[in-house]
Amino acid sequence: MNKYILRTSLVWIAVIVAAGAAFYYHSRTKMQKETRANSVAAEAPGTVAPAAVGPSAATAKLPSATPAQNAQTALAPIQLTPQRMQSIGVTTGTVEFKQISSDIRATGNVDIDQRLVSYVQVRFPGYIRQVFANAVYQYVRKGEPLFTVYSPDLVATEQEYLLARQHQKALSTSTVDGVASGAAALANAAQQRLEQWEVPPGELNKLKATGKPITDLTINSPVSGYITEYNALPNMYVQPSTRLYTVADLSRVWVYAQVFQDDVGRLKPGDPAQITVDSYPSRTFSGRIDQILPQVDLATRTVRVRLVIDNPGLKLKPGMFVNVDMKAPMGRQLAVPASAVLQTGTQSIVFLYQSDGTLTPKAVELGSRAGDDFIVLSGLKRHQRIVTSANFLIDSESQLQSAAGSFTPPPSGAGGTQAPAKPASQVNIDFTTDPNPPRKGSNIFRVKLTGPGNTPVGGATVTVTFDMPAMPAMGMGPMNTTVKLNDKGAGMYEGAGSLGSGGTWQVTILAKKNGQAIAEKQLSISTTGGM
Repeated sequence: MNKYILRTSLVWIAVIVAAGAAFYYHSRTKMQKETRANSVAAEAPGTVAPAAVGPSAATAKLPSATPAQNAQTALAPIQLTPQRMQSIGVTTGTVEFKQISSDIRATGNVDIDQRLVSYVQVRFPGYIRQVFANAVYQYVRKGEPLFTVYSPDLVATEQEYLLARQHQKALSTSTVDGVASGAAALANAAQQRLEQWEVPPGELNKLKATGKPITDLTINSPVSGYITEYNALPNMYVQPSTRLYTVADLSRVWVYAQVFQDDVGRLKPGDPAQITVDSYPSRTFSGRIDQILPQVDLATRTVRVRLVIDNPGLKLKPGMFVNVDMKAPMGRQLAVPASAVLQTGTQSIVFLYQSDGTLTPKAVELGSRAGDDFIVLSGLKRHQRIVTSANFLIDSESQLQSAAGSFTPPPSGAGGTQAPAKPASQVNIDFTTDPNPPRKGSNIFRVKLTGPGNTPVGGATVTVTFDMPAMPAMGMGPMNTTVKLNDKGAGMYEGAGSLGSGGTWQVTILAKKNGQAIAEKQLSISTTGGM
């Protein structure tokens, strides 16, 4: 009985715990949904979010930049002194028309030029006697003996030739019509048969001189080159169909370059090409494109391009790995050095140079890159001066100048507890400079204070503060200048001050009276004179 009561109690305890857990999960889920609903309502335009509880209720939501503003940073013209340009390494060039060739680099392998391959065969059946060239890749010269062959058919033809010559001599004085000419025709027919069997002329002369058949005929190499295959063995019976030697002339070779399919469209037969080999680092071999083979390797997505390369000194060996540089002529094009182009990711920027040191960013449209140059499609004209180095540093300065020129101070209390709103100032500030615009060095600054009804405000203390942020990319720290203006009467205040650099300055004008601020104005101005 006690066991039954204990078991029942444990079951009820488990049920109570499960119910509590379900209630807690339901309450937590409901609270999260309400929180998300309040957040969505607060962000939706034209709706008012329910009052939030906690410290975040007093935090103001700051305006965020639109995606279009974040996608691209604006650039502004800048002005540099010759000393500053020299210190950061700025160089200039000119936009010109050039004869452009697109460089396509690839790897390849050396192969035998099949047009320079010769086969050695006999035109009659026979037996090989002696073999003089008996190794693969043995070099032989044209006319050098390869082997000797004995052929019963050849010996019989030689005997017929000798008999025909004897009959020709004996019957040459005959007065019977057709006898002398018939004997000469038989001798010529026998000689032509020997020539068709490619009996060397030297052997024919020897046959005529000795009057005896040549039993062992010497076969010579028809070309100079390397033996890549041979099947000539002593005492072997050969037929006219037997290929005895394969001789390759390596004075000119083929190179098969593996070119990506995206680059093949720029190539055509006849375009120049050069190859280099790691074995000869200071040597360059020249040639041309012979054929673009009509097949793409499915594994590497490359096309084999066959090059014909001269091989002086037989330095290039079949199977050798080489580096290939092919030139694809693109004609006369407007081009700029690749070092003059700054790629931002969304556009290409080139900085135009003016004689007073002003550098103006210019968006251009570029074509393909050809070696060290880019082809210009639009945005530039011939003879324009451009910056060809240190573009990254200039771009950094241009962005800083643009950001400083468009800077607007955040509203009071943004990002923290909302401060009580101040009443709008009833004093207007009119700021001017002499010269206008101001320049690097000494300037005169004037401020006119007017109250309601355009009445002059006198007896105030007016200060003008100039700020320029640091520019680490240009090697410059922050600059700050404060000028106190003197009361000239009738609400006019004037003072002289010196600015340490050209560029964009943030200006803060503060007017106080009896220790209290009566007017404040912030603006940005651009000064001339370079940095």
